[in-house]
Amino acid sequence: MILNLMPCVFPVLSIKVMSLTSAHAHRHRVASHGLAYATGVVLSFVAIAVLLLVLRRAGEAVGWGFQLQSPGFVTALAYLFFLMALGFGGQLPLLINPGRLGGSAARSNGLGASFLTGVLATVVASPCSAPFMGTALGVALTLPPAITLGVFAALGFGMALPFLVLTALPGLLRRLPRPGPWMETFRQLLAFPLYATVLWLLWVLGRQTDIDRVLAAAFGLLLVALAAWLAGRSRRVPGRVVAAALLVAGLGLPLALPAGAPAERPWEPYNAARLEALRSAGAPVFVNLTADWCITCLANERMALASDRFRATLKQRGIHYLKGDWTRYDPEITALLNAHGRSGVPLYLYFPPGEPARILPQLLTETIVLSALTAPPGVAAAMSGIR
Repeated sequence: MILNLMPCVFPVLSIKVMSLTSAHAHRHRVASHGLAYATGVVLSFVAIAVLLLVLRRAGEAVGWGFQLQSPGFVTALAYLFFLMALGFGGQLPLLINPGRLGGSAARSNGLGASFLTGVLATVVASPCSAPFMGTALGVALTLPPAITLGVFAALGFGMALPFLVLTALPGLLRRLPRPGPWMETFRQLLAFPLYATVLWLLWVLGRQTDIDRVLAAAFGLLLVALAAWLAGRSRRVPGRVVAAALLVAGLGLPLALPAGAPAERPWEPYNAARLEALRSAGAPVFVNLTADWCITCLANERMALASDRFRATLKQRGIHYLKGDWTRYDPEITALLNAHGRSGVPLYLYFPPGEPARILPQLLTETIVLSALTAPPGVAAAMSGIR
C-alpha cells in the first residue's frame, strides 16, 4: 500500500480520488469505479506475471523490473511521465483535467476510464516498486506458476486497496476536503514529483547508453513541451498543424539515433608524451582538440570527422588519431593550443612524418580534412595558410 505514496503513483491516484469527490450526484456508482480501478491494477500485475513466467520458461533470465533494462522502455516512460506532468501542470488541459475526470466518473461509461487508470498506475509504478516489491516478487518467481500468479495478484490488490476502501465507504470520501480552487493548486503541485521522475529516468537512460541519447530524449521532451504550449494558444488549424508536427518530431527524435552498440571509436585520448612518441617513430598523427561545450567542435565532428571516408583514410594511411578533450581544464591541451597561437578550441592539426604540423581551418568539411590528410609533402605551408 505504501507504493501509492511514491512520486510515480501518488499523482495518478490523487487525481482519481479528486475526480470522485467531484461526483456528488453519483455516489452510488463510486464503488463501481473503485472495483474497476482495482481490477485494472490486479489484472495488470497478473499480466506481468504471465509474461515473466513465459519468458523464464523460454530460458530468459528475467525478473521484476526487467522492462527497465530496455533503453527504449525507459525513454517511453520518461515521455509518459513528462506528458502527465504537463497535464497536471495545466499545459495539456485536454489530457488531464480534474473536472472532466469527475464528469467521466459520474457516468457509467466512465468505468472503462477507471479500469485504464488502474492499468496506468501499474505501468508508472514500475520505476518506484523495486524497494518494496523486488524481493517478494523475486521469490515468487521461483515458486510454482499458480502460487506466483497468486502472489502477483495479492500485491496488485494491496496496491489498489486504499482506493478500493475509499470508494467502498462513502463516509471516508465525505471526510476529504470539498472540491474548490485548492484542487487546481494541488493538481499543479503534483506535476513536480512527475518531473523529478523524468529526471531520474533520463539519468537511468544515460547509465544505459550515452549522453547523445539522453540529449536526444531531452530535446524531444522540449519539442513536446513547445507543441503543448502552441496547442494551448492556437485556435486555428495552421497553429494546430504546427503543434502536431512538433509533437511528432519530439516523439520521434530519440528514434533518429542508430540502434545498437556504438561503433568502435577511431581515436585515442591525447597526451603530449603519446604525440611525441608517435612523431619520433615517424607515424602520421591527426590531432583534434575539442570540448563538449564547443558547438563548432561538435558540428565539425558530425559533419567531417564521423564519416566513413574519414575513417577509411585514417586506416589506409596508418594515421593515428588523437583527441584532446578540453571540456575541463587540461594543462597539456592548453600548452598545445598556445604553441600554435590559439586561445581556445577547436584546433585541428595533422603531423605528416618528418614535417611540421598542418593547421586545418576551424570550420571543417569532409573535403578539407581529406585534402589535408592526403596532400603531398610540399603543401604544408599552403594547408596552414587556409586556417
